Order: sequence, then structure tokens, then C-alpha cells
Amino acid sequence: MSWPSTRVRYVAELNPTAPAWLTFHPELEASFLPMEAIGEDASLRLDQTRPVEAVRNGYSFFQEGDVAFAKVTPCFENGKAAIMSGLTEGVGFGTTEITVARANSRILNRFLFYVLTEDRFKQLGKSAMTGAGGLKRVPDLFTKDFSFPLPSLAEQQQIIAFLDHETSQIDDLIGKQERLIELLAEKRQASITHAVTKGLDPTAPTKPSGIPWLGAIPAHWTQKPMCHYMAGRVDYRGATPKKTDDGIFLVTAKNVRKGFIDYSASTEYVAVEDYDSVMSRGIPAIGDILMTMEAPLGNFALIDDPKVALAQRVIKFRPKAELVPAFAAYAANSPYFQAQLEERATGSTALGLKASKLIELRLTAPSRDEQQRIVDFLDTAVRRIDGLMQRAKAGISLLLERRSALISAAVTGKIDVREGAAWL
Repeated sequence: MSWPSTRVRYVAELNPTAPAWLTFHPELEASFLPMEAIGEDASLRLDQTRPVEAVRNGYSFFQEGDVAFAKVTPCFENGKAAIMSGLTEGVGFGTTEITVARANSRILNRFLFYVLTEDRFKQLGKSAMTGAGGLKRVPDLFTKDFSFPLPSLAEQQQIIAFLDHETSQIDDLIGKQERLIELLAEKRQASITHAVTKGLDPTAPTKPSGIPWLGAIPAHWTQKPMCHYMAGRVDYRGATPKKTDDGIFLVTAKNVRKGFIDYSASTEYVAVEDYDSVMSRGIPAIGDILMTMEAPLGNFALIDDPKVALAQRVIKFRPKAELVPAFAAYAANSPYFQAQLEERATGSTALGLKASKLIELRLTAPSRDEQQRIVDFLDTAVRRIDGLMQRAKAGISLLLERRSALISAAVTGKIDVREGAAWL
């Protein structure tokens, strides 16, 4: 279909100012939207209000029906955008990191929303960003000059009806996949928790654990301080590394996840010549257990590459022969062990654990042979569940791609919405 081309500046007012009447009602409560209140799924969280006199200066203004999108990275690329709806008194203020667009009589606000969230706008907007690092923003001039085909109001309404219907079906499928992932994650954790606290034999005699919520544990299992299972002294101290652009990978607290080291979460290095001083507390070995002491607290993972350096908030345990490292990692990431950390943690903004509290942490474990059987069982079970979760995530990615392609095709006239159902 051939529609005349226009620019956003001709169909919408960008960042409109608050109306004069608001100045006469400074006590009026208006909706307030920080960035986190705007969802990547076009949702709004309207649980905050502020008096007009507190927010009329230094914040973005919007009113019922306006379209707003995040202009700062990475929120822009992630698709944070929404139509303002359900605002207290019909008006609101919020973060200055959004661009507000108010449709005029030539365009329906929902069609404008689809235009400002379709792939071409996001791709070109990303290329047009200015600023440095994490403070890059889409300039208002780019948005004003963004060119797109503009159908008649009647055709816009048809496109809106079509997209609302089709995207709602896709969103429903995405929601089901997200719920499946949540259920699988719960099953994963439940499987681990049961195996490391109850074992694999449901007929085994039990005894009280001494922990009310944990209940009984197998009678032949032992509960000992975690340090009993560790070879040598746990040295949590370490030099502050001088970071370089290459060299030896530095494992920080960001890299240590629950059960594995995520080398992509943070990429920092220390110079080769500084390695010995940084690792004066002991060179790591395969099977050593890492624990984060703060931000975040209590993530455990196994060393899988001995040629790494460790940051200060990451401590290293070396298990004795009676403890299977993988069993310890599974157990330490389970709720019964994490509860011990939370009980002993301190800090108001970020929970942390003092080194003096390490000796109080207790580990529940069977014999080494039984530990290994539990690890083998969990490795198989977790691998299967993780595979199902990955397939569900891949399905979500395909649905999102399909959703984006559908919106782009509809608002640019590449498909006739009257035949859209067949196209989908």
C-alpha cells in the first residue's frame, strides 16, 4: 500500500509543558512515574503520586493519552514505552529520561505508539544516540524528524484493531512460556533442595535436623561447620588489583552466579606481573569453591579455570577429600544454607557477611560416595530442566521477533491488515 510520508513533528508535539491551570493547584496529587514504573511490555505501575508543587519543575510532564518512551540506553533498546492511561487527575510527572509525544488530529495515539516502538524507529534511534557510555540518549531532533508512512485515520484504526488482537495473542503465548520458565525454575530448586537435605532414598531412617523449617534429615548424615570440610585456612584477604585491558581474568562478585561463573557478567583483568601479589592467599585450583561475601551475598560456584584472579569480595574454599566440591556447591546454594547467611548478614543497602561469621556456617552431608550419587542425579536432572528452560526462552525470542515483524509490517503498509490473519 502507498501512504504519504510524514515526520513525527507534523503529527505530534514533543515534551509538552504543563498547563497553566496546574500552577493554581500546587496541592493537587498527580501520578509520578520513575523509570522502573514503565514496563518493557507497555505496562504502567501507577502506585506513586506526588503533589504538583513538588514535581512541576525538573520532571517530565504528561497527561492522559500521551505516548512516552525511554530515550536513554539501555531502556530505549529494551522497549520501555507506554500510553499514559489511568493517571491520577489525568496528569502526571516522571523521569526526565523519557520523551513524551502528544498526538494531534492527524494521528491516533495508539498508532503513534506503534510507530514509536517498531523496529525501524528503535534501530535508527540507537544509531542516532549521543552521549558517552551508559548515558547515551536519543535526541529529540531525531524523533521529530523520524519519517514514516501515514495512513488515513480509518486505516489507522483498522491497523490498531489488527495489531491489538494479534499482539495480545502473541503476548499470551509469551506469558505462558514465562510461567513455564518460572515453574521449571521452582522445580529445579526443589529438586536440588530435596536431594541435598533428604537424599535419594525415601526409605532411609531420619533424625531431627535441629532446624525447624528443615525438619528431619537422613539419620546417617552429619552436620558440621563448613570449615571442618575445608583444607587449610580460609583467607578472605587480598590485595586490591590494578586492572588492565588484558592479562589474567579477574573473577568479581558479579561473575559468581548460583552454581557457575559467568565470564560475560564482568570483564576485568589484572596484569600478569601482579598475579602473584594479588593471589597471595593461594592460587585457585579446579574444584575450589568460590563464595561472594557482598553484593551479592552468598553465591557459590566452582573454579573451572585455574588461571584466574579473585577480587576482594570473593573468597575461596578448598574442600578436603571427604567433600565432593559439586555437592558442596549445590548445598551452599540451597535455601537451608542461604538462610544461615541471611541470619548472620549485616548492612542496610547491601547485605554482607563478616569473615568472623564463616565459622558458624554448618553443612549437612552424607558420605562421599553418597554425595557423588546425589551430584550425578542432580547433574542429570538439572541439565534436563535447563534444556527445557532454554527451549522456552528460545520460543519467547521467536515470538518477540514475530511480534516486532508484525508491527513493522502493519504500520509501514507491507501487509494488508484485512488479510493479516492469513499472513500470521
